[in-house]
Amino acid sequence: MARREETEQETEAPPPTATLGVGMVGYAFMGAAHSQGWRTAGHVFDLPVRPALAAICGRDRAAVEAAAARHGWAAAETDWRALIARDDVQLVDICTPGDSHAEIAIAALEAGKHVLCEKPLANTVAEAEAMAEAAERAAARGQVAIVGFNYRKVPALTYARTLIEEGRLGALRHVRATYLQDWLVDPGSPLTWRLDRERAGSGALGDLGAHIVDLAQYLAGEPLVGVSAISETFVRERPVLAGAAAGLSGAADGTARGAVTVDDATMFTGRLASGALASFEATRMAAGRKNALRLEINGELGSIAFDLERLNELSFHDHTEPATIAGFRRILVTEPQHPYLEAWWPPGHGLGYEHTFVHQARDVVRTIVEGRPPVPSFADGLQVQRVLAAVEESAAKNSVHTPVPF
Repeated sequence: MARREETEQETEAPPPTATLGVGMVGYAFMGAAHSQGWRTAGHVFDLPVRPALAAICGRDRAAVEAAAARHGWAAAETDWRALIARDDVQLVDICTPGDSHAEIAIAALEAGKHVLCEKPLANTVAEAEAMAEAAERAAARGQVAIVGFNYRKVPALTYARTLIEEGRLGALRHVRATYLQDWLVDPGSPLTWRLDRERAGSGALGDLGAHIVDLAQYLAGEPLVGVSAISETFVRERPVLAGAAAGLSGAADGTARGAVTVDDATMFTGRLASGALASFEATRMAAGRKNALRLEINGELGSIAFDLERLNELSFHDHTEPATIAGFRRILVTEPQHPYLEAWWPPGHGLGYEHTFVHQARDVVRTIVEGRPPVPSFADGLQVQRVLAAVEESAAKNSVHTPVPF
Protein backbone atom coordinates (compact mmCIF):
# COMPACT_ATOMS: atom_id res chain seq x y z
CA MET A 1 0.00 0.00 0.00
CA ALA A 2 1.09 3.61 -0.54
CA ARG A 3 2.32 5.73 2.36
CA ARG A 4 -0.65 7.08 4.31
CA GLU A 5 0.65 10.59 4.95
CA GLU A 6 1.18 11.29 1.27
CA THR A 7 -1.06 8.98 -0.73
CA GLU A 8 -4.11 7.90 1.25
CA GLN A 9 -7.10 6.88 -0.87
CA GLU A 10 -9.72 9.56 -1.26
CA THR A 11 -13.14 8.96 0.29
CA GLU A 12 -16.43 10.28 -1.02
CA ALA A 13 -17.41 13.53 0.65
CA PRO A 14 -19.59 16.51 -0.16
CA PRO A 15 -17.87 19.52 -1.71
CA PRO A 16 -16.16 21.53 1.06
CA THR A 17 -17.65 24.87 2.02
CA ALA A 18 -14.73 25.97 4.22
CA THR A 19 -11.67 27.41 2.52
CA LEU A 20 -7.96 27.69 3.17
CA GLY A 21 -6.84 31.15 2.10
CA VAL A 22 -3.52 31.01 0.28
CA GLY A 23 -1.22 33.98 -0.17
CA MET A 24 1.71 33.52 -2.53
CA VAL A 25 4.93 35.53 -2.68
CA GLY A 26 6.45 35.38 -6.18
CA TYR A 27 4.73 35.03 -9.54
CA ALA A 28 7.29 33.85 -12.10
CA PHE A 29 8.08 30.24 -13.12
CA MET A 30 7.42 28.61 -9.74
CA GLY A 31 4.61 31.03 -8.99
CA ALA A 32 2.79 29.89 -12.12
CA ALA A 33 3.36 26.22 -11.25
CA HIS A 34 2.13 26.62 -7.67
CA SER A 35 -0.88 28.63 -8.89
CA GLN A 36 -1.82 25.72 -11.14
CA GLY A 37 -1.63 23.39 -8.15
CA TRP A 38 -3.77 25.51 -5.83
CA ARG A 39 -6.29 26.30 -8.56
CA THR A 40 -6.78 22.65 -9.52
CA ALA A 41 -6.46 20.53 -6.36
CA GLY A 42 -9.94 21.21 -5.01
CA HIS A 43 -11.54 20.39 -8.35
CA VAL A 44 -9.83 16.99 -8.63
CA PHE A 45 -9.57 15.66 -5.09
CA ASP A 46 -12.20 15.51 -2.35
CA LEU A 47 -10.54 17.89 0.09
CA PRO A 48 -11.74 18.74 3.59
CA VAL A 49 -11.36 22.44 2.75
CA ARG A 50 -10.98 24.13 -0.61
CA PRO A 51 -7.88 26.23 -1.37
CA ALA A 52 -8.81 29.86 -2.07
CA LEU A 53 -6.34 31.98 -4.05
CA ALA A 54 -6.59 35.03 -1.80
CA ALA A 55 -3.62 37.16 -2.84
CA ILE A 56 -0.36 37.10 -4.78
CA CYS A 57 2.62 39.34 -4.10
CA GLY A 58 5.43 40.84 -6.18
CA ARG A 59 7.39 44.10 -6.22
CA ASP A 60 6.26 45.22 -9.68
CA ARG A 61 2.64 46.42 -9.38
CA ALA A 62 1.74 46.02 -13.06
CA ALA A 63 3.40 42.60 -13.36
CA VAL A 64 1.87 41.16 -10.21
CA GLU A 65 -1.60 42.42 -11.14
CA ALA A 66 -1.23 40.80 -14.55
CA ALA A 67 -0.14 37.56 -12.86
CA ALA A 68 -3.13 37.72 -10.49
CA ALA A 69 -5.51 38.05 -13.44
CA ARG A 70 -3.80 35.30 -15.43
CA HIS A 71 -3.62 32.74 -12.62
CA GLY A 72 -6.87 33.46 -10.79
CA TRP A 73 -5.74 35.28 -7.64
CA ALA A 74 -8.34 37.52 -6.01
CA ALA A 75 -5.95 40.33 -5.04
CA ALA A 76 -2.40 41.58 -5.59
CA GLU A 77 0.10 42.99 -3.10
CA THR A 78 3.53 44.58 -3.57
CA ASP A 79 4.77 44.06 0.02
CA TRP A 80 5.01 40.53 1.42
CA ARG A 81 4.47 41.89 4.93
CA ALA A 82 1.07 43.20 3.86
CA LEU A 83 0.26 39.80 2.38
CA ILE A 84 1.13 38.04 5.64
CA ALA A 85 -1.04 40.50 7.59
CA ARG A 86 -4.17 39.77 5.52
CA ASP A 87 -7.00 38.11 7.45
CA ASP A 88 -7.99 36.07 4.39
CA VAL A 89 -4.55 34.42 4.20
CA GLN A 90 -4.00 31.35 6.38
CA LEU A 91 -1.11 29.86 4.40
CA VAL A 92 1.87 31.69 2.87
CA ASP A 93 3.40 30.03 -0.21
CA ILE A 94 6.96 31.25 -0.86
CA CYS A 95 8.11 31.10 -4.51
CA THR A 96 10.89 33.71 -4.39
CA PRO A 97 14.67 33.33 -4.85
CA GLY A 98 16.42 31.69 -1.91
CA ASP A 99 17.82 34.86 -0.38
CA SER A 100 14.38 35.86 0.93
CA HIS A 101 13.07 32.46 2.07
CA ALA A 102 14.19 32.68 5.69
CA GLU A 103 12.91 36.20 6.37
CA ILE A 104 9.49 35.59 4.81
CA ALA A 105 8.98 32.10 6.24
CA ILE A 106 9.94 33.01 9.79
CA ALA A 107 7.77 36.14 9.72
CA ALA A 108 4.81 34.15 8.39
CA LEU A 109 5.19 31.43 11.03
CA GLU A 110 5.50 34.00 13.80
CA ALA A 111 2.30 35.62 12.49
CA GLY A 112 0.45 32.32 12.93
CA LYS A 113 0.36 31.28 9.27
CA HIS A 114 1.07 27.90 7.74
CA VAL A 115 3.97 27.95 5.26
CA LEU A 116 4.89 26.18 2.03
CA CYS A 117 8.41 27.16 0.91
CA GLU A 118 10.02 26.27 -2.41
CA LYS A 119 13.25 24.32 -2.36
CA PRO A 120 16.06 24.64 -1.50
CA LEU A 121 14.88 25.73 1.93
CA ALA A 122 17.46 28.52 2.20
CA ASN A 123 20.80 29.74 0.88
CA THR A 124 22.80 28.73 3.97
CA VAL A 125 22.70 26.16 6.73
CA ALA A 126 22.35 28.92 9.33
CA GLU A 127 19.22 30.26 7.60
CA ALA A 128 17.79 26.76 7.25
CA GLU A 129 18.44 26.06 10.93
CA ALA A 130 16.60 29.24 11.92
CA MET A 131 13.68 28.24 9.69
CA ALA A 132 13.54 24.72 11.11
CA GLU A 133 13.57 26.11 14.65
CA ALA A 134 10.74 28.52 13.79
CA ALA A 135 8.80 25.62 12.26
CA GLU A 136 9.26 23.55 15.41
CA ARG A 137 7.92 26.37 17.58
CA ALA A 138 5.01 26.88 15.19
CA ALA A 139 4.18 23.15 15.21
CA ALA A 140 3.46 23.41 18.92
CA ARG A 141 0.78 25.96 18.00
CA GLY A 142 -0.72 23.66 15.36
CA GLN A 143 0.94 25.27 12.34
CA VAL A 144 2.45 23.41 9.42
CA ALA A 145 5.69 24.20 7.53
CA ILE A 146 6.44 22.20 4.37
CA VAL A 147 9.20 22.33 1.73
CA GLY A 148 8.21 22.21 -1.94
CA PHE A 149 10.14 19.18 -3.20
CA ASN A 150 7.53 18.55 -5.88
CA TYR A 151 9.19 15.52 -7.47
CA ARG A 152 8.23 13.45 -4.44
CA LYS A 153 4.70 13.89 -5.79
CA VAL A 154 5.34 12.09 -9.09
CA PRO A 155 3.16 8.96 -8.69
CA ALA A 156 5.91 6.67 -9.99
CA LEU A 157 8.41 7.97 -7.43
CA THR A 158 5.94 7.80 -4.58
CA TYR A 159 5.23 4.22 -5.63
CA ALA A 160 8.98 3.50 -5.79
CA ARG A 161 9.20 4.58 -2.15
CA THR A 162 6.42 2.11 -1.33
CA LEU A 163 8.27 -0.76 -3.02
CA ILE A 164 11.43 0.06 -1.06
CA GLU A 165 9.51 0.32 2.23
CA GLU A 166 7.95 -3.06 1.55
CA GLY A 167 11.44 -4.57 1.24
CA ARG A 168 11.18 -5.44 -2.45
CA LEU A 169 14.80 -4.29 -2.98
CA GLY A 170 16.17 -5.67 0.28
CA ALA A 171 19.24 -3.96 1.71
CA LEU A 172 20.25 -1.06 -0.50
CA ARG A 173 23.65 -1.09 -2.22
CA HIS A 174 23.70 1.83 -4.68
CA VAL A 175 21.83 5.06 -5.34
CA ARG A 176 22.59 6.74 -8.67
CA ALA A 177 21.07 10.14 -9.49
CA THR A 178 21.58 12.68 -12.26
CA TYR A 179 19.77 15.90 -13.15
CA LEU A 180 20.84 17.35 -16.49
CA GLN A 181 19.73 20.53 -18.28
CA ASP A 182 21.22 22.55 -21.15
CA TRP A 183 19.82 26.10 -20.86
CA LEU A 184 23.24 27.58 -20.02
CA VAL A 185 25.25 25.90 -22.79
CA ASP A 186 25.15 29.13 -24.85
CA PRO A 187 27.71 31.57 -23.35
CA GLY A 188 25.44 34.37 -24.57
CA SER A 189 22.65 33.36 -22.18
CA PRO A 190 22.19 36.35 -19.84
CA LEU A 191 23.04 36.73 -16.19
CA THR A 192 19.76 35.92 -14.40
CA TRP A 193 19.33 35.75 -10.63
CA ARG A 194 20.00 32.01 -10.73
CA LEU A 195 23.63 32.81 -11.57
CA ASP A 196 24.10 35.18 -8.62
CA ARG A 197 25.29 33.51 -5.42
CA GLU A 198 23.84 36.26 -3.23
CA ARG A 199 20.33 35.51 -4.52
CA ALA A 200 20.48 31.82 -5.46
CA GLY A 201 22.93 30.44 -2.90
CA SER A 202 24.49 28.09 -5.46
CA GLY A 203 24.00 27.13 -9.09
CA ALA A 204 23.23 23.69 -10.49
CA LEU A 205 23.95 22.28 -7.03
CA GLY A 206 21.09 24.07 -5.26
CA ASP A 207 18.75 24.35 -8.24
CA LEU A 208 18.98 20.74 -9.44
CA GLY A 209 21.13 18.93 -6.91
CA ALA A 210 18.72 19.74 -4.08
CA HIS A 211 16.01 17.73 -5.87
CA ILE A 212 18.09 14.59 -6.37
CA VAL A 213 19.60 14.75 -2.87
CA ASP A 214 16.09 14.94 -1.42
CA LEU A 215 14.82 12.13 -3.64
CA ALA A 216 17.77 9.90 -2.76
CA GLN A 217 17.23 10.37 0.97
CA TYR A 218 13.44 10.09 0.65
CA LEU A 219 13.49 6.91 -1.43
CA ALA A 220 16.24 5.25 0.60
CA GLY A 221 14.64 6.32 3.88
CA GLU A 222 18.01 7.33 5.31
CA PRO A 223 20.38 10.31 5.19
CA LEU A 224 23.66 10.89 3.42
CA VAL A 225 26.44 10.94 6.01
CA GLY A 226 29.42 12.01 3.89
CA VAL A 227 30.31 13.33 0.43
CA SER A 228 33.26 13.96 -1.90
CA ALA A 229 32.70 16.54 -4.65
CA ILE A 230 33.99 18.48 -7.63
CA SER A 231 32.36 21.47 -9.31
CA GLU A 232 33.06 23.88 -12.16
CA THR A 233 31.90 27.18 -13.60
CA PHE A 234 32.58 26.87 -17.32
CA VAL A 235 31.36 30.33 -18.35
CA ARG A 236 32.55 32.87 -15.79
CA GLU A 237 31.08 36.01 -17.36
CA ARG A 238 27.76 36.51 -19.11
CA PRO A 239 25.78 39.38 -20.65
CA VAL A 240 23.79 41.45 -18.18
CA LEU A 241 20.06 40.75 -18.23
CA ALA A 242 17.77 43.30 -19.87
CA GLY A 243 14.55 43.61 -17.89
CA ALA A 244 12.93 40.63 -16.21
CA ALA A 245 13.82 36.99 -16.80
CA ALA A 246 11.49 34.90 -18.94
CA GLY A 247 11.28 31.41 -17.51
CA LEU A 248 14.86 30.29 -16.89
CA SER A 249 16.54 32.82 -19.18
CA GLY A 250 15.87 36.22 -20.78
CA ALA A 251 17.29 38.85 -23.13
CA ALA A 252 20.81 40.27 -22.89
CA ASP A 253 21.42 44.00 -22.35
CA GLY A 254 23.87 45.11 -25.05
CA THR A 255 27.56 44.51 -24.38
CA ALA A 256 27.59 44.85 -20.58
CA ARG A 257 28.81 41.72 -18.81
CA GLY A 258 28.80 40.46 -15.23
CA ALA A 259 30.46 37.70 -13.22
CA VAL A 260 28.84 34.30 -12.73
CA THR A 261 29.25 33.49 -9.04
CA VAL A 262 27.77 30.00 -8.87
CA ASP A 263 28.62 26.56 -10.24
CA ASP A 264 27.56 25.44 -13.70
CA ALA A 265 27.99 21.77 -12.80
CA THR A 266 28.66 19.68 -9.70
CA MET A 267 29.38 15.97 -9.30
CA PHE A 268 29.80 14.10 -6.03
CA THR A 269 29.82 10.70 -4.43
CA GLY A 270 28.40 9.90 -1.05
CA ARG A 271 27.58 7.26 1.51
CA LEU A 272 24.21 6.63 3.14
CA ALA A 273 23.85 5.86 6.82
CA SER A 274 23.42 2.13 6.07
CA GLY A 275 26.68 2.05 4.10
CA ALA A 276 25.07 2.13 0.66
CA LEU A 277 27.04 4.11 -1.93
CA ALA A 278 25.60 7.04 -3.88
CA SER A 279 26.60 9.19 -6.85
CA PHE A 280 25.13 12.48 -8.05
CA GLU A 281 25.53 14.78 -11.05
CA ALA A 282 23.81 18.15 -11.49
CA THR A 283 24.48 20.36 -14.48
CA ARG A 284 22.89 23.07 -16.60
CA MET A 285 25.49 22.55 -19.34
CA ALA A 286 24.49 19.13 -20.77
CA ALA A 287 23.74 19.88 -24.43
CA GLY A 288 20.55 18.19 -25.56
CA ARG A 289 19.22 17.48 -22.07
CA LYS A 290 16.21 19.65 -21.25
CA ASN A 291 15.03 18.33 -17.88
CA ALA A 292 16.61 14.91 -17.55
CA LEU A 293 16.24 13.70 -13.97
CA ARG A 294 17.14 10.04 -13.65
CA LEU A 295 17.42 7.72 -10.66
CA GLU A 296 18.43 4.12 -10.17
CA ILE A 297 18.52 2.26 -6.86
CA ASN A 298 20.07 -1.19 -6.57
CA GLY A 299 19.45 -3.52 -3.64
CA GLU A 300 20.26 -7.11 -2.73
CA LEU A 301 16.86 -8.29 -3.99
CA GLY A 302 16.21 -6.00 -6.93
CA SER A 303 16.43 -2.57 -8.53
CA ILE A 304 14.24 0.34 -9.57
CA ALA A 305 14.93 2.98 -12.22
CA PHE A 306 13.10 6.19 -13.12
CA ASP A 307 13.39 8.80 -15.88
CA LEU A 308 11.48 12.08 -15.48
CA GLU A 309 11.12 12.36 -19.25
CA ARG A 310 8.97 9.19 -18.98
CA LEU A 311 7.37 10.14 -15.71
CA ASN A 312 4.39 7.79 -15.91
CA GLU A 313 6.71 4.77 -15.91
CA LEU A 314 8.81 2.95 -13.32
CA SER A 315 11.30 0.21 -14.17
CA PHE A 316 11.51 -2.62 -11.63
CA HIS A 317 13.78 -5.67 -11.54
CA ASP A 318 13.04 -8.56 -9.16
CA HIS A 319 16.36 -10.35 -8.66
CA THR A 320 14.68 -13.24 -6.86
CA GLU A 321 13.15 -14.48 -10.11
CA PRO A 322 14.90 -17.18 -12.15
CA ALA A 323 17.58 -15.75 -14.41
CA THR A 324 15.82 -17.20 -17.44
CA ILE A 325 12.89 -14.80 -17.03
CA ALA A 326 14.37 -12.02 -14.89
CA GLY A 327 14.93 -8.48 -16.14
CA PHE A 328 13.64 -4.96 -15.81
CA ARG A 329 9.90 -4.69 -16.30
CA ARG A 330 8.06 -1.52 -17.30
CA ILE A 331 5.35 -0.56 -14.83
CA LEU A 332 2.88 1.93 -16.26
CA VAL A 333 1.96 3.94 -13.17
CA THR A 334 -1.55 4.96 -14.19
CA GLU A 335 -3.75 2.52 -12.26
CA PRO A 336 -6.25 3.87 -9.71
CA GLN A 337 -4.43 1.82 -7.05
CA HIS A 338 -1.24 3.81 -7.66
CA PRO A 339 -0.51 6.92 -5.56
CA TYR A 340 -2.72 9.93 -6.41
CA LEU A 341 -4.23 8.20 -9.46
CA GLU A 342 -7.62 7.36 -7.93
CA ALA A 343 -8.80 10.90 -8.73
CA TRP A 344 -7.46 11.27 -12.27
CA TRP A 345 -8.05 9.56 -15.64
CA PRO A 346 -8.63 5.96 -16.76
CA PRO A 347 -5.57 3.65 -16.81
CA GLY A 348 -3.07 4.51 -19.52
CA HIS A 349 -3.90 8.23 -19.56
CA GLY A 350 -0.69 9.83 -18.31
CA LEU A 351 -0.05 12.85 -16.12
CA GLY A 352 2.59 15.59 -16.51
CA TYR A 353 4.92 17.94 -14.64
CA GLU A 354 2.18 20.32 -13.51
CA HIS A 355 0.30 17.53 -11.72
CA THR A 356 3.06 17.28 -9.12
CA PHE A 357 2.01 20.72 -7.87
CA VAL A 358 -1.64 19.64 -7.71
CA HIS A 359 -0.60 16.65 -5.59
CA GLN A 360 1.55 18.92 -3.44
CA ALA A 361 -1.40 21.25 -2.81
CA ARG A 362 -3.61 18.28 -1.94
CA ASP A 363 -1.10 16.97 0.57
CA VAL A 364 -0.57 20.38 2.18
CA VAL A 365 -4.31 20.86 2.70
CA ARG A 366 -4.79 17.41 4.20
CA THR A 367 -1.74 17.79 6.41
CA ILE A 368 -3.14 21.02 7.87
CA VAL A 369 -6.71 19.82 8.38
CA GLU A 370 -5.92 16.32 9.61
CA GLY A 371 -3.04 17.28 11.88
CA ARG A 372 -0.47 15.07 10.17
CA PRO A 373 3.27 15.60 10.53
CA PRO A 374 4.45 17.76 7.60
CA VAL A 375 6.17 15.86 4.79
CA PRO A 376 8.66 17.00 3.59
CA SER A 377 9.25 19.12 6.68
CA PHE A 378 11.57 22.06 7.25
CA ALA A 379 13.78 19.56 9.11
CA ASP A 380 13.98 17.57 5.86
CA GLY A 381 14.88 20.76 4.01
CA LEU A 382 17.58 21.51 6.58
CA GLN A 383 19.10 18.06 6.08
CA VAL A 384 19.30 18.68 2.32
CA GLN A 385 20.90 22.06 3.01
CA ARG A 386 23.55 20.37 5.15
CA VAL A 387 24.35 18.00 2.29
CA LEU A 388 24.67 20.91 -0.17
CA ALA A 389 26.98 22.74 2.23
CA ALA A 390 29.16 19.65 2.65
CA VAL A 391 29.34 19.27 -1.15
CA GLU A 392 30.52 22.87 -1.54
CA GLU A 393 33.07 22.44 1.25
CA SER A 394 34.41 19.25 -0.32
CA ALA A 395 34.67 20.81 -3.79
CA ALA A 396 36.54 23.80 -2.33
CA LYS A 397 39.02 21.43 -0.65
CA ASN A 398 39.98 19.39 -3.70
CA SER A 399 37.28 16.71 -3.19
CA VAL A 400 38.23 15.81 0.38
CA HIS A 401 35.64 13.57 2.03
CA THR A 402 33.35 15.76 4.12
CA PRO A 403 30.95 14.45 6.81
CA VAL A 404 27.32 15.55 6.75
CA PRO A 405 25.73 16.24 10.17
CA PHE A 406 22.31 14.64 10.70
